[in-house]
Amino acid sequence: MAKKSVKTQKSKETRRTSTVPPDKNRPGNWYVYLVECADGTIYTGISNNVEARIGAHNSGKGAKYTKSRRPVILKASWSYVNKSEATKAEYAFKQLSRIQKMRLITEFEERSF
Repeated sequence: MAKKSVKTQKSKETRRTSTVPPDKNRPGNWYVYLVECADGTIYTGISNNVEARIGAHNSGKGAKYTKSRRPVILKASWSYVNKSEATKAEYAFKQLSRIQKMRLITEFEERSF
């Protein structure tokens, strides 16, 4: 008889608290970014080259969502040490309301100046 593998899942609360934006001083190869689309919506994505990804969105070769909402403008990005962490953070960002995302953008802009 074959053994069944048992997967354990982290609670939603654990996942959310582990995906807060990291310290900007910690270098990383992957980024979660927020862009504002031409229709005013906010799109969240991940990339290891944000500049190239924004170019892809604006040329119509990015995500299906942004293809009909061009141009997009980069509003904020956060660095993560690997793709796995960035993907988890992207999921957490996508669970936020528009108001919460706008607050993050405002905080990012204030820290950038």
